[in-house]
Amino acid sequence: MAAAVAVLRRRGALLAVALLAPLLAACENSATSFTVDSSQHAVVLMREQPYFWADEVEQAIVVTRLPHCQRKVAIHPDTTAYTPIEVFEAGSLLWALHQGERWYLASTERCLVQDWNNPGGGAPGPAVGTFRLRDGEPVFEPAA
Repeated sequence: MAAAVAVLRRRGALLAVALLAPLLAACENSATSFTVDSSQHAVVLMREQPYFWADEVEQAIVVTRLPHCQRKVAIHPDTTAYTPIEVFEAGSLLWALHQGERWYLASTERCLVQDWNNPGGGAPGPAVGTFRLRDGEPVFEPAA
């Protein structure tokens, strides 16, 4: 009798895992990079949806210029629909990132990422590219 109960419990656990797997697969966990001039100099967008029922995705920007700089900074969350982030040149080793109504400055010289109240509202310099979805996958698409 005990062996039959153990088999039923194991089957129940396997069924639960099989039913939950598609739900857990709906979570997002991605990292996409804009490579500045080498693999050691980049601005990376990280997105993580820890629970499938969450309607927000946690986001962070990682600025990297090895060996001098590597820092991960949380930015405002996004929806699960993936709002593109435009990237513009804003100075020497400085980029402006624009997502929806928000602007950020990312510096690989000072190793900082911060909110930016863009006074003019326009692009501070030439477009570099955009973090976006292409065929359902996050990519960095360079400006034309």
